[in-house]
Amino acid sequence: MKTTFSTGLSLVALVIAVAFAAPSAYATDGYFSHGYGLYESGMGGAGVAYPQDCMAAATNPAGMVLIGNCTVLGVTYFRPQRGAVITGSGAGANGTYNGNGYNDFYIPQFGYNRMLNDTMSLGISVYGNGGMNTSYTTAIPLFGTTPAGVDLEQLIIAPTFAWKINPSNAIGVSVNFAYQMFSAYGLQNFDNAAISTAAGHVTNNGQDTATGWGVRIGWTGQVSPTVTLGATYQTVTSMSKCAL
Repeated sequence: MKTTFSTGLSLVALVIAVAFAAPSAYATDGYFSHGYGLYESGMGGAGVAYPQDCMAAATNPAGMVLIGNCTVLGVTYFRPQRGAVITGSGAGANGTYNGNGYNDFYIPQFGYNRMLNDTMSLGISVYGNGGMNTSYTTAIPLFGTTPAGVDLEQLIIAPTFAWKINPSNAIGVSVNFAYQMFSAYGLQNFDNAAISTAAGHVTNNGQDTATGWGVRIGWTGQVSPTVTLGATYQTVTSMSKCAL
């Protein structure tokens, strides 16, 4: 992935672009996978109304009661190509920058589901987000004096209860426990009191962690012999405050 910056962007916008332009342009949903589990990924993420295995709770918890007893263990290998091209800069920053300081990412997944009876199930889906961090091999003068980059990793553990309320409709609820790691580096030009309310905490402070939780609810229903619909809603995941 190549991103071109011009002088029409402000410095702050440039930082945001370097950190997040690569995720938004790549053939994923940024830091989020387009699908969780082998089957859903193979269908381009079409899992809200069509559960395939016990990773279903990552997309729609109602699907867990429709797949029966199940155990899944796997890992996704992800190798994105990232970089930036800066042109028209009056600060001597023109050039091509390689963002592939780290190339290989392994994103785990685990699912387990057991039927309590013919209409209820209890299970868990464990999945990760991330792998699209930028890690530039050289400093970008607009940002700082050392190689720039950001790293965001998330692990979600989602215990799930699902109930088939009648032959055509099922509902489910997951409690999403989240663990997150984040680091940013090479952004010294923004680590000062003139433009930051957290001077000294913007860059090169190592890796910080946070935990939190949220709730996802879902419904799936067969509305005709050939049409199944699904809907899901997730609350904001309330995370703890970072320490750094």
